[in-house]
Amino acid sequence: MTATIRIETFDHDGAFDAYVAEPAGGNATAAIVVIQEIFGVNAGIRRKCDQLAEAGYLAIAPDLFWRLEPGIELDPDIPDQMQAALGWMGKFDQDKGIRDIEATIRAARDRTGGGKVGAVGYCLGGRLAYMTAARTDVDAAVGYYAVGVDGLLGEKHAIARPLMLHIAGNDGFVSPEVQAAMHAGLDDHPKVTLYDYPGVDHGFATEFGKRRVDDAATLADERTMAFFRENI
Repeated sequence: MTATIRIETFDHDGAFDAYVAEPAGGNATAAIVVIQEIFGVNAGIRRKCDQLAEAGYLAIAPDLFWRLEPGIELDPDIPDQMQAALGWMGKFDQDKGIRDIEATIRAARDRTGGGKVGAVGYCLGGRLAYMTAARTDVDAAVGYYAVGVDGLLGEKHAIARPLMLHIAGNDGFVSPEVQAAMHAGLDDHPKVTLYDYPGVDHGFATEFGKRRVDDAATLADERTMAFFRENI
């Protein structure tokens, strides 16, 4: 079953939509927050939620761009929409986004009777997954092709619960130098696991479109699901 729900902000200054997918019977005891790319809660993100629901989780994807414009849905394979997405990313307040993710975690716990909550994010969402691991009480987090993590390594001491990061070896948005910095900063962290996918570009695990690389996406998703089974 799928639906759109409203979630109130922590500061009680507004509310935002979130896409929800529930397993058959609606009796999930654990939840996963799905954190959008720069393209909004589009068909690919909704499909990620649906797959998690098929695996037995309550999945919730909050509309993190709501303060800019509610309901943004873009296709990265359309050049004009890709440029629009990059523009939205530049205007997005990531700190407020983390607060909205935290509100979503709270809503997910309420809907599962206090169950564990994980988070998984892609692209911008991968970066936000790292920030979520460092700044919230999420039980476990996964980031796909997270951008700019080298600038967040100063927060690694605050990561107290398991975090997994999938790194695209040929990522046009994450240089080899940044990837090396991620490994240098995080390889010895007891709560962090890094996986490299040589030769694939940013967006390799998207559900739809030209960016997807089936073999790498399947392997990364299998690792993600095993990680969630172990930790939430």
